Amino acid sequence: MSFFAILLALVLEQARPLKTDNLVFSSIDRWIHWTVRTLDAGARSQAWITWGVTVLGPAMLVMLVHWLLTWGLGWWVAVLWNIALLYATLGFRQFSHHFTGIREALDSGDEDKARELLAQWQQVQVGQIPRSEIVRHVIEYSVIAAHRHVFGVFFWYAALSIIGLGPVGAVIYRLTEMAQRHWREPAADGSWASEVLRSVSVRAWQAMDWLPSRMTALGFAIVGSFEDAMDGWRNHAQNFPQDNDGVILAATAGAINIRLGGAALAATDEEEPKELGSSSTPGRVASLAHFAQVVGLVWRTVIMWLLLLALLTMANLVG
Repeated sequence: MSFFAILLALVLEQARPLKTDNLVFSSIDRWIHWTVRTLDAGARSQAWITWGVTVLGPAMLVMLVHWLLTWGLGWWVAVLWNIALLYATLGFRQFSHHFTGIREALDSGDEDKARELLAQWQQVQVGQIPRSEIVRHVIEYSVIAAHRHVFGVFFWYAALSIIGLGPVGAVIYRLTEMAQRHWREPAADGSWASEVLRSVSVRAWQAMDWLPSRMTALGFAIVGSFEDAMDGWRNHAQNFPQDNDGVILAATAGAINIRLGGAALAATDEEEPKELGSSSTPGRVASLAHFAQVVGLVWRTVIMWLLLLALLTMANLVG
């Protein structure tokens, strides 16, 4: 079930991507902000309760619907439910329009537009950074987005499908990421989540993303320059052992021999605008040619994991 659900969800998402203002995402945004206003009291125990209600509550509801559909209407209806969930949680088209717009602006020589689009996408201060730095940051943000929107969801859905909890894995992963991202910014009414809740959500996200980030890095190493990717991963992990995003970027840099920013993606202050960091990995200076290399790296990794999942599915069916 997991292989066909993931494959069909990816195909559907490519053919008809969700709009950014769709009902699913807007409902999740309201849910995340409602739980903060209702449950966040600034105490650590209360923070974990708030996080649990926000993330685990919808996941339990999703799994309940899955079981009811399986028992009441049959497994094929449950498969359709899984495809719908993956369609909402997994996919390139949720962020790729930013990548495409900036690449097209650079292709046409309009660097000012590219800077503007980059600033709008990530809410960063770009100033008058040169062309190579625009490319570098676009690649960094795109690789991390590909991990969070595709590979991370892919991993937890496939892993928990072994025990029949695939939908739970996909939903918990995406909600954990969205919660920590939303709570580090002010709500529409100007209110903030408590400091302890922000800390709890970051810790939960780091734990949830620890293994998927390393599986993504491993995938990039396998389909790219393996030795260089593993060297970059190892060197970065020695200096920043808790930096999940940096592991992915270090592996990407080695896989295609490009100079990326490693740990420089982290904001220095949650309430201050993020500043673009400086390069920290060895490799060639970023150029437009690297865009095609990154796209190829990501898609080869997707195909590799899909083939592996297909082989496991066939082995299970034959066995």
